[in-house]
Amino acid sequence: MAKLILAGYSSVADACAHFALRLGYQVVLCDPREEVTASVEWPEGMTFVPQLPSQYIALPGMCTSSTAVVAVTHDPRIDDLAMMEAVKTPASYIGVMGSRQTSRARAARLRRTGGLSEAEIERIHMPIGLDLGSKTPAEIALAIMADVLRVRRGRVSVGSQGYEEGADDDAIRAGPSR
Repeated sequence: MAKLILAGYSSVADACAHFALRLGYQVVLCDPREEVTASVEWPEGMTFVPQLPSQYIALPGMCTSSTAVVAVTHDPRIDDLAMMEAVKTPASYIGVMGSRQTSRARAARLRRTGGLSEAEIERIHMPIGLDLGSKTPAEIALAIMADVLRVRRGRVSVGSQGYEEGADDDAIRAGPSR
């Protein structure tokens, strides 16, 4: 079964959890911040782990090749540490939320303070999700889960015109019909 690890709680993480459960994922949300999670009503079927996501991710067997790790808190203490651990695993999808500018700054910070290599940085989807012009937490979560599913299904994005590897119909290659 595919697994989604949500590194920290936010309204986007909540929406991702709901989408992922409907898509058949095992969903685990890790967040040690009691002040953030105390009053949250968790969706049925989701597992909540009150610890730093990086600690959970580092546990043997928590991340496999069918695991996606998604960080959407905007808190570098949670997001960056999760990314630093996730790149050491076989997780098939690793992503963190932020603008292009924030993502560039994060990549530099992960190189400098996290000691990540270029190959490790390149494993991280940042900004996370498909570029749908999303604005609301639900729209952002939809873009994230669509990208997670795209990777899970072996599709490789080549921009807004379509998909390259694994494309199974000529209509995709021909572009949108009008």
